[in-house]
Amino acid sequence: MTRMLASVTGIEEAEIALSGGVDIVDLKDPKAGALGAVSTETMRRTISFIAGRTPVSAVCGDLPMEPETIRIKAEEIAATGVDYVKIGFFPSANISACAQALEPLAARTKLIAVLFADLAPDFELLPIFARHRFHGVMVDTAQKGKGRLLDHLPPERIPGFVDRTKSLGLMVGLSGSLEAPDIPRLLPFAPDFLGFRGALCGHSGRTSSISAEAVSQIRELIPAESGTGGQSSIDYRLLAARGYSPDTDPTLGTDRIFVRDFVLPVQIGAYSFEHGHTQKVRFDVAADVLQITDHPEDMRHVFSYDIIMDGIRTIVARGHIQLSEALAEQVAAHVLENQRVVRVTVRVEKLELGPGGVGVEIERKRQSALSPALPAEKTGALFSGRARNAPKCSDGPSSSLAAARPMRRR
Repeated sequence: MTRMLASVTGIEEAEIALSGGVDIVDLKDPKAGALGAVSTETMRRTISFIAGRTPVSAVCGDLPMEPETIRIKAEEIAATGVDYVKIGFFPSANISACAQALEPLAARTKLIAVLFADLAPDFELLPIFARHRFHGVMVDTAQKGKGRLLDHLPPERIPGFVDRTKSLGLMVGLSGSLEAPDIPRLLPFAPDFLGFRGALCGHSGRTSSISAEAVSQIRELIPAESGTGGQSSIDYRLLAARGYSPDTDPTLGTDRIFVRDFVLPVQIGAYSFEHGHTQKVRFDVAADVLQITDHPEDMRHVFSYDIIMDGIRTIVARGHIQLSEALAEQVAAHVLENQRVVRVTVRVEKLELGPGGVGVEIERKRQSALSPALPAEKTGALFSGRARNAPKCSDGPSSSLAAARPMRRR
């Protein structure tokens, strides 16, 4: 389960964060840089106020990459009793030496290494942090106001970072000027936590105070476990942000979410001349999504088209794909992972094999919107040409563009 980390400046904001149900309170001075540190006295007072109700982390500040400087500051912050100490690792030839200097502290305190998406982070450092007994690694942004995490670390790169970090036994976090629409895009990657500051300040900017309303809006987008005891207390309505909603009322009907004319360079094709380079491929995807309310107000109530585009980018980034059919199937399977999607149509069109487009269109649908284990029903057709608006038949092939004569395989 992904947890919510909220960066606060002291007791007053910590109280708002606790009331809003955050999972980790993170002490930071946003006026002093990306990882601006609050005073150790503020740390001690805030830790005393929280009194173990939730874990507390604290940043060390924007420090130079000097092993002894970083070690002394990290030791000072660890002595306050925080649960996690976050250390920024800026590009430097001394990163390995800095990590090594912190190993004795890492043996008794949970250290989190922070890399920066806007400073060309080197993910080959992950094994170094694991070797020196760090507890986790997170990606943030160093230059606030110059783009969000996803502007610098595209969605197709995130699964590799998350999976590799976890494979090394490290906790993994994502942060960096995240906003509400980013949450449903990042939750499918299953990070251990998402970190927020600016989004908790409403429209006032990250150096202003956080607000209870903004904290609540972000909290409600991240599924949370509450309560105690053996019974599960997950609020499944909140899982709509991830696409799972057993309380969906089928009488509300469906919305159609679509992505049209989405063109990417793709390594695709079965012929030898198609290997070793990319060719333009156009994607058209339409998903029929169960409604959960007649009055959608925020990201809790919708299925984001960004999820479709992120999925396509991630699939394409994996490498060469032999067949258009295989690519379409992977896209359809990705969209149907969202349990609110009851039907998806995927059209994959290769644009550089001649005067017209060639490709495939498939339709896949869920037999039961609430039973993801059931196999999807299948229809599909090969096509050639530019007829892009032909009528569809719901009970037969998903396109009337089926080729009149056999086509060569892709």
